[in-house]
Amino acid sequence: MLRIRKVKTKSGALAFQVVQYYGHRVKIVKHIGSAKNEQEIQTIQQLAANWIEKNTAQMNLFPEEKKKILVVDKSKCIAVTHNFAYQFFAKCIEECKLSHLPPLLTDLAIMRLIEPSSKIQAINLLARHFGIKYSQRFYRIIPEFITHKTDIEKQAFDVAKEAFNEQFYYVLYDVTTLYFESFKADEFKIQGFSKDNKSQQPQIVIGLLVTQSGFPLSYNVFSGNTFEGKTMIPVIEDFICHHPNTRPIVVADAAMLDQERLSELKGKGISYIVGARLANTGLSLIKQIHTALKTENGGVVRFETKHGDLVCDFSMKRYKKELNDLNKQIQKAEDLVTKQSLGNRVKFVKRVSKEKIELNTELIEKRKLLLGIKGYCTDLTEELLPSDEVINKYHQLWHVEQSFRMSKSDLEARPIFHQKEDAIRSHVLICFVALIVEKYLELKTNLSLRKIRMIVWDITETHIQDTITNEVYRFQSPTSEILNSPIDPLIKKWNLIPH
Repeated sequence: MLRIRKVKTKSGALAFQVVQYYGHRVKIVKHIGSAKNEQEIQTIQQLAANWIEKNTAQMNLFPEEKKKILVVDKSKCIAVTHNFAYQFFAKCIEECKLSHLPPLLTDLAIMRLIEPSSKIQAINLLARHFGIKYSQRFYRIIPEFITHKTDIEKQAFDVAKEAFNEQFYYVLYDVTTLYFESFKADEFKIQGFSKDNKSQQPQIVIGLLVTQSGFPLSYNVFSGNTFEGKTMIPVIEDFICHHPNTRPIVVADAAMLDQERLSELKGKGISYIVGARLANTGLSLIKQIHTALKTENGGVVRFETKHGDLVCDFSMKRYKKELNDLNKQIQKAEDLVTKQSLGNRVKFVKRVSKEKIELNTELIEKRKLLLGIKGYCTDLTEELLPSDEVINKYHQLWHVEQSFRMSKSDLEARPIFHQKEDAIRSHVLICFVALIVEKYLELKTNLSLRKIRMIVWDITETHIQDTITNEVYRFQSPTSEILNSPIDPLIKKWNLIPH
């Protein structure tokens, strides 16, 4: 039978040995270590007992509860990790039915949620913070991600339906642009009308379809010089093709559709609510609208046109703002006419000859009649969709704009550094996956990604090593803040922290 023996050393320390007795003879099996004070004695003695239990089949009939003793001045911190943050976002990806995707794709999406950066930096941070390592040849795999686009959009549709009870009667559509950190253009990444004020740099155009609550459903990527009005119908048709049981009404911005595109939508049987370009409307109809609304705050009128019903409303708040802007523009135009400054192109100024300009009074009159008035076009009749509902649905477009802000600010989808088309499309796909997760969390918790990121990142794991025994102890930071936050129901549901 193995026993623990204590021996006094010449230095005055107490040495611990695992020994075996044969009559009056003693065989030293293992020298465990020596101790000089009470804390060290308890630690070495426990280590000797653990060694005996591990290396023999010897059973104690009356086992004592093991005690772990950590001597502070004999310990050191060897690592601080953030595994909880990774597990939290990984669980959310699982909740969004995306955990079956390639690990590299989901890990890059997680890093875009935690700390947006270049792909190589994301790979380094995965190894540093979470011990997840990938080959430096990962760039070869990224272009293959685009094969998962249809599947990801299908899962997004299912999550919107099951988690948020979306009925898909209405979908919201808008476009944005993403620029490249380069001046080298090609047929795909090319200069165009930039929403980022980067007109000299190549860009791509993104068309995004979301639910009424802003949950992303589908997207497409177009070359940088594509007119935004030409992007919507392909995205809508693709969505309806994959979900034939839905015939949603599309809500889009005024700049999205011209008369040709509206006719095309009607020809395809797709209903719509779009902002009206009242500035392009004839003066006769504008006068009718102005007279009918009577500048009454909240007033609404409806007219039948060849492109469907035109709904208009008047807002006094909008009127005051537009009047202030109009007066500034008129003053600027008058100054240019006084100086006969021919080089500048300014609204409300028209050229009557090579040497002379004058005020465009007809345009000024037209603009004054439209002050405070906003128009909306729809192919739905008053019986199918009342005017107040038309206006209300159009005002939900801020959800798409918010999604674009999230992708550009929170996820830092721009600038893009890839050069080949497949890699560019895969980059957008990674951002789309991250946007699904971000929007899911926002709708579930009413917290922004920045707040969520801060809360989960504060849950750390500190790894302390006992220099006497080399045993490593793991300590998690306090969880009181996260357990009192809107995230608490999710972490309980996902069983991330013992309760």
